[in-house]
Amino acid sequence: MADESRRIFHLSDIHFGLENTRALDWVRDAIAEEKPDGVAITGDLTMRARHREFAAATEWINSLEAPVTVEVGNHDMPYFNPIERFLTPYKRFHGMKEKVERELDLGSLAIVPLKTAVRMQPRLNWSKGWVSARALERCLAALDALPAGKRALVAVHHPLREVGTRGTALTKHGDKALRELAKRKVAAVLSGHVHDAFDILEDTDEGPVRMIGAGTLSQRTRSTPPSFNDIRWDGQELSVTVRNLQSVDTPDMQIDDVPADALPPRREGEPVAPIRQVPRVDPPVH
Repeated sequence: MADESRRIFHLSDIHFGLENTRALDWVRDAIAEEKPDGVAITGDLTMRARHREFAAATEWINSLEAPVTVEVGNHDMPYFNPIERFLTPYKRFHGMKEKVERELDLGSLAIVPLKTAVRMQPRLNWSKGWVSARALERCLAALDALPAGKRALVAVHHPLREVGTRGTALTKHGDKALRELAKRKVAAVLSGHVHDAFDILEDTDEGPVRMIGAGTLSQRTRSTPPSFNDIRWDGQELSVTVRNLQSVDTPDMQIDDVPADALPPRREGEPVAPIRQVPRVDPPVH
């Protein structure tokens, strides 16, 4: 029997414009040396979708020595050109267009995209996720077309979670998408956006769905150092190791749940604070 083991490096939220160059050199070297079967980048390649940021992102991503699939993040939609945002929102991806929302065939495992960043939505905060009927239909059609026995990783930018009220949900129609994915042979949903890693089971009426989030490779850290997920597939099960520059253990790198606001603590232009690890439990009271 052929070896069905596969290895995927899951990166997210690189934010060229406020990228962490040390982290990017480290990841690129790891890909060159360890040769994963595929690389999934779950969005927010840039900080403000500027041309120079996309140029830097394109050069770095095209230098990676592995098959790559790229999701579009909310920061990757044009900020300062509304006409382009509405008419040609993917125009600035032209240098890597073959990688955008690309399905990867990895033998007994496939990576299938599901778009959550949209050019507009009927609420004020356009940074949040939205699963359109069309995007979900395309994803489900791709999943249903997979050969018998093949499992899938679904790649999104925003976690598929209705955090908060219906009007301010983290990802609108995310609960519907999760229910549909629970009916299919989906090993996990890979996402970014929150800048901290997580690995949790989300219950739905159709059964649980595993949600795996990657941290950031930018200076915009939330509570943990820059990191990426090293995902192993043995043909039946997934295992996840969160790798980071400070050698913090994986359990201490993973948050317990998706935060309701899902925003990193610093805004553009603010000084970079020293990276520190936030304790997962309160210290004992003496």
